[in-house]
Amino acid sequence: MTLPDNQVLVIFGASGDLTKRKLLPALFDLYVRKALPERFLILGVARTVFSDAEFRALQKESLLALRQGHQPNEQELERFLDQLYYLGFDSDKAGEYHLLREKIEELRQAIGLPDQIVFYLATPPQKYTLIIEALRKDGMNKAVDGGWRRVVVEKPFGSDLASAQELNGCLCRIFQENEIYRIDHFLGKETVQNILVLRFSNEIFESLWNRNYIDAIEIRAFETLGVEGRGKYYEGAGALRDMIQNHLMQLMGFVAMEVPPSFEAELMRDEVAKVFRSLRPIVAEEVIRAQYAEGRSGEVVLPAYREEKEVAARSCTETYVAMRFFIDNWRWGGVPFYFYTGKRLDRKLSEIVIYFKNVPYRLFRGICPGSSCNKLVLRIDAPESISLKFGLKMPGSYFGVEQVSMDFGYDSLCTAYIADAYERLLLDVMQGDSTLYTRTDTLEMSWRFIDPLLREWQLHPAEGLCFYPAGSEGPKDRWEDLFQ
Repeated sequence: MTLPDNQVLVIFGASGDLTKRKLLPALFDLYVRKALPERFLILGVARTVFSDAEFRALQKESLLALRQGHQPNEQELERFLDQLYYLGFDSDKAGEYHLLREKIEELRQAIGLPDQIVFYLATPPQKYTLIIEALRKDGMNKAVDGGWRRVVVEKPFGSDLASAQELNGCLCRIFQENEIYRIDHFLGKETVQNILVLRFSNEIFESLWNRNYIDAIEIRAFETLGVEGRGKYYEGAGALRDMIQNHLMQLMGFVAMEVPPSFEAELMRDEVAKVFRSLRPIVAEEVIRAQYAEGRSGEVVLPAYREEKEVAARSCTETYVAMRFFIDNWRWGGVPFYFYTGKRLDRKLSEIVIYFKNVPYRLFRGICPGSSCNKLVLRIDAPESISLKFGLKMPGSYFGVEQVSMDFGYDSLCTAYIADAYERLLLDVMQGDSTLYTRTDTLEMSWRFIDPLLREWQLHPAEGLCFYPAGSEGPKDRWEDLFQ
């Protein structure tokens, strides 16, 4: 493995939940795998005042708590924590950013690091432009002596097309496009990256990956959890913004893209952008939106969305969306694509399903009634897996055919280490690989695709909204009527 260049990682919002639950555990795993640079430091910044020692103690406690039953090597953990520093200052005040610049310079000189810095914005999105502008005013967006800058932004990337363009305008004025990394943890999943390998290295799949052989494609992301105390955020987001505009649309881009000339980041992202440019405008009548009502999971009563903390009593925010749309290009003309996503459903599931066309004449009795016998299922959440479904004669019957499955699970590769999504994506940004990060044009095209729907729902918030019991399959009767 080629190690990233020696560098500094600055985490804004270092006292927050994302840093504690995702970023530092991922960085520690990279350290254990010896994947971090030879010389490297992490500088956490936030408003809360801690000394380096206090911050290290807090993060040590969190890391140990997250690894109950699998305690890390004590010496390794201490050596990792020695690379962790902290600065308490108010990032809302541009006049205090000289403290950050001075702290970075002091640590760089003490450790002997080049002027190579990643700024990770693990903060509420309303602070993004403020932080970016303050970095510019203090000159920290520009490197010297052959160094570089990179900035990582967490979703949401705006709340509609206009706000996304405003954020992009700010980012692109202050950083170059190749310095901007919009992170989507879905794209760090092993199965997502394997979509490309599965397609482009296997003739049996690539030759069939088109309108001549594929009947439909579904991309699903189901959750059993509700809003989990994030009612205020979810009221301003909803399922369409929270899941479809970023996660599911990016997955669709990888599924539908053409093969690039090479696996260079920009060439890959060019092909995804071409898919987004080919999207047919949404037909509102082919979209279902719903909200979970009170339901049950066994003997446990599950509250309705409108009963969740910080949710309006008559809220019309959708917690479930199903939609059908088309890509108007040569490869996919006429093939329906489906998105399904929802909260408080009866199962947790993230997967891509490729339905192949049926044989023209069903010769054998009982052959997979109601659907195609042949489908490829790429499961994205744990346990990550790939399944190929096909028809086979059942023993003892007279050509009675049922669907069977050939399954591959990543956990069967006992000797292979499967990295966490954040671990993989953090390593990519440290290496300057933007393949799995969203580019400005693609982001704006995804907003342009869903913006008409958002405006329609804002004008008529209650129109077409249906309800489903928490803990159920969702509004299955609605999408069976509409999509089947």
